[in-house]
Amino acid sequence: MPSLVAGPTVAPATAKGKNLPLAGPPGACQPCPMSNSGRPSIDISAPCACGAITMAINGPVVSMFMCSCLDCQRATGTGHATVALTPLAALTVTGAPKSFARPSDSGAVFTRHFCSECGTPLYGQSSRAPDIRMIAVGFFAGNNGWYQPNQLIFARSQQAWDLIADHLPRHTTYRVESPP
Repeated sequence: MPSLVAGPTVAPATAKGKNLPLAGPPGACQPCPMSNSGRPSIDISAPCACGAITMAINGPVVSMFMCSCLDCQRATGTGHATVALTPLAALTVTGAPKSFARPSDSGAVFTRHFCSECGTPLYGQSSRAPDIRMIAVGFFAGNNGWYQPNQLIFARSQQAWDLIADHLPRHTTYRVESPP
């Protein structure tokens, strides 16, 4: 994964429930990593709604964020997705999930995996980060107190009714990666 640094598109929210102007151009899709002290290592597992799939994570969480892109809104049926990035090696899935792939705004191919029986969202993957999985944090409902998002991406499409904590930095689209 490329090195990631803070970009100039961060604009803290100052008014609840309002879309605020954000600065900066869109950049590469790479959520910022948390500091080593803020990265939990987790050992959890849970079944999907019907029990046909079990997903387990045993390892580090690379990053935690929320995404308000229109695709995440459609996929979750709400105003944003809650996402934790974890290495592929830390993820175990039993059962036979289905998947749906489509081009993303970044030009990468984004694939969502879900239970073929009940439709429970499991995880996503980007062709630009083949060794990382984007876990749907709600999958671990009741056992996700470790989740502490550090940013909102795609704030440009955040719904006014979808209240996000005011202290989270917001990025117009993807977090901008500094040039080498």
